[in-house]
Amino acid sequence: MLLKDNIKLGFLSLWRQKMRTILTTIALGIGIASVVIIMSAGAGLKHMVLSELDIYNPNTLNIEVRVPGKGETGSATSMASGVTITTLKNSDMEEIAKNKNVEAVYSYVTSQEVIKYGSEKKSTIIFGYGAAAPKVEVLEFVSGGFYTEEEENSLSQVIVLGYKIKDTLFGDDEAVGKNVYVGGKSFKVVGVLVERGASFGFDFDSIVYIPTRTLQKRFLGTDYVIGINAKVIDINKISSVKADIEYLLRDRHDITDEEKDDFKVTSMEEIRSTMETVVGGITLLLVALVCISLIVGGVGITNIMYVSVAERTFEIGLRKAVGAKSKDILWQFLFEAVILTFAGGIVGVILGIMISYLVYYGAVSYGLNWTFSISIFSIILALGFSTIVGLFFGIYPARKASNLDPIEALRKE
Repeated sequence: MLLKDNIKLGFLSLWRQKMRTILTTIALGIGIASVVIIMSAGAGLKHMVLSELDIYNPNTLNIEVRVPGKGETGSATSMASGVTITTLKNSDMEEIAKNKNVEAVYSYVTSQEVIKYGSEKKSTIIFGYGAAAPKVEVLEFVSGGFYTEEEENSLSQVIVLGYKIKDTLFGDDEAVGKNVYVGGKSFKVVGVLVERGASFGFDFDSIVYIPTRTLQKRFLGTDYVIGINAKVIDINKISSVKADIEYLLRDRHDITDEEKDDFKVTSMEEIRSTMETVVGGITLLLVALVCISLIVGGVGITNIMYVSVAERTFEIGLRKAVGAKSKDILWQFLFEAVILTFAGGIVGVILGIMISYLVYYGAVSYGLNWTFSISIFSIILALGFSTIVGLFFGIYPARKASNLDPIEALRKE
């Protein structure tokens, strides 16, 4: 029997059981749609996460405090529970700045205060940033600019407002040149940042910036910082600069064992690579879980085909009695299973694309830097996996049908 005849018979057999075929196709389609949606969402999440790192130059090194001897997870847990590391100082930043391969460097601390202008007030997070911050990360302004190194060194009470903070306090009025009160102290507004949106759940438009030293002396009463960012002149030398900084800080902090470092130096490329690995791993895990559900759906295909064989025993016996070979019966039922799952794959891809677009639209409406992406790979994976499921789970009932004895099959009628 010709291949086209087997395919035609497969279509006709499925058409005779329209409701069963439609329901099975929909069930498989939902599973396939999940693969497409998850891979699309993974691409959108990856774009969102990595785009948030674009505010930093790729040749940036980040130096953060860590709890000695705790490892990455232990350090984060300890600091979250209230452990404070006070060994990283502005003097460390000044020594790092002396490195001939470092173009710019700044230290940073954080706090929280109430900011007020007239009758308007709002509790906000304050970032104490060094004056060199705009040389290291991307900071764009609606009006005004950043404070100067002279203003930082003289402990000037100057402030840069996030977009939403400016809108809350001043509305459409100009903010630059006016004074606001932070924690009861008067600060002159020198700049307003452009709208930046949220990053990792943190709204950059609802924060303000004041000089690091001003925040330390006027509010915190401390001399330590929580981190330092440095921009390397030549990105090809970033590894050697990282090693230099690690050696410098160990020497200044009297550390002889690397396991007892009270700091961690990370390049922006390392952070980006880690983020890509995490997002990729989550996506693959979710796809694997969905594929398990598709395997369960494949078991359903086996059951449906098995029922179909039982219902059509007489038909099979009659065909074999008039000359049909076992392989013809095998291919007919196998094609039925493949057609069924492939149709489910097509429905799933279309459904997945539609829902993925809705996810994209919702994310963008919520203010997230999302992207709509349907890769050819995800479509091939979805259709390919659905076809393989049809072949794998259709083979047993197809073999059972092909091995039926025609005389015994005719007696079933």
